Amino acid sequence: MEKANFVVVDCRAASTDLFIEFFAEIDPFAVLSALGAKLTLVVPVNHESDNVEQIQRLTDEFGDKCRYVVVRNAAHSDSFTIFETCEVRALLKVKFGALEIGMSRMQDWLVGALNAENLTITAAAKHPAFSLLDRQRPQTWPRKFYTEVESATNLLLPSK
Repeated sequence: MEKANFVVVDCRAASTDLFIEFFAEIDPFAVLSALGAKLTLVVPVNHESDNVEQIQRLTDEFGDKCRYVVVRNAAHSDSFTIFETCEVRALLKVKFGALEIGMSRMQDWLVGALNAENLTITAAAKHPAFSLLDRQRPQTWPRKFYTEVESATNLLLPSK
């Protein structure tokens, strides 16, 4: 962190307890302040109430000490009713200035084919296991997602 101007830490699913405990041990906000750096938590949300609980725990713990980007992950459902009607969503948007971005559902057959061929979506766009038109999906899906990510660059990337 001392030499980089951008650091990404990917936590495994359901790691909120570990994340909070680790932060309690190291006091990252003192380190970030000394470095003139900011923390942005990128939090996925789907159709389940557990997501709301995890986000609530993070906001209870960190409040306005960090920034938030919520990724509406439609992998299993396009419905976000639980999240859309919860109090923490309003808190995130109004009090903490959180942004929400979307990640659309990828076709089940494409996910299966990627796993069967052991390919990333980028590699699949050029792989002969996919027909010409099927190779288009691995090109258009990330393009849509990157557009969403770009809408949150002010929270995701360091200021110049």
